[in-house]
Amino acid sequence: MKNSNTKLILLHPYIQKQGSSNRLWLLTFMSLFTLAFLLTIIYTSGLYVYSTATTTATSTANTAATITATNSPMPTTVINTLLHYASKSNDTFKMSYSEIKPISDVLRKCSSPCNFLIFGLTHETLLWKALNHNGRTVFIDENRYYAAYIEEKHPEIDAYDVQYTTKTKEMTELIKVAKEQIRNECRPVQNLLFSECKLGINDLPNHVYEVDWDVILIDGPRGDWPDSPGRISPIFTSGVLARSKKGGSGKTHVFVHDFRRNVERVCGDEFLCRENLVEESETLGHYVVERMEETSFQFCRNNNRGVTSSSSSAANNSSSYSSSSK
Repeated sequence: MKNSNTKLILLHPYIQKQGSSNRLWLLTFMSLFTLAFLLTIIYTSGLYVYSTATTTATSTANTAATITATNSPMPTTVINTLLHYASKSNDTFKMSYSEIKPISDVLRKCSSPCNFLIFGLTHETLLWKALNHNGRTVFIDENRYYAAYIEEKHPEIDAYDVQYTTKTKEMTELIKVAKEQIRNECRPVQNLLFSECKLGINDLPNHVYEVDWDVILIDGPRGDWPDSPGRISPIFTSGVLARSKKGGSGKTHVFVHDFRRNVERVCGDEFLCRENLVEESETLGHYVVERMEETSFQFCRNNNRGVTSSSSSAANNSSSYSSSSK
């Protein structure tokens, strides 16, 4: 008889089910984890985009508000307060309220940004800078040390020094020379940076000649004795700058302080012109000078008045301004 050693191997069905169930739970867990992770990323990205958009919008609004505030005109009450205290100063050489007010009125009406050029660093320097707070304000002075001192003490002030070569007592001869060279070096429309006219100021920084000045105030240099530089050059230079404008307004307001002195009046008549004088007092002349074509070779439309007669009048009355203060 043959013995059979056949072995029977039984696979319990529970074992198979348990393994499949574990893998199924693992797969389900991984799927849920992945879904949660994706949802978290999407939600976070949405918050970031919203936050960025909100921040950008807020920043833009704040920037616009800042620009609007910066470009807004100075309140009338502030202007009047500045004028009041400036005119009430104890400084001997200060301007009176009636002298400051016309200049302030023109600056207030000037389109922003207004270009304001001042000859002379004076008691009113900070006032002019404040009144033209949205514009460009440049000062020209004869004293390089004082100009440096002012800039160091008040960094917001833009000041340059110039060495004047004229003398008050030479006014008659200087005007005569300018008339003789009116079609050449002393013509009314030109870039003075390249000019050799004795009356022209040609040693300022290049950009000063490139700016279209809206308002010019002549309150320097000194002009109260025969050997003082006088304001012959600033008046001539202002006349050329006003007529040589390339852009902006076609008109330039030019104020001449100490207008009672004959040098200021005579040179004003010659180079700013009587027909452009819109307002005057004993101490302040206000001219409005228009832009001219390069082919123009006369400062004034009324060219009949002789230079000699007006200049001689100033020379004969030199004693009348030699005691003036400034």
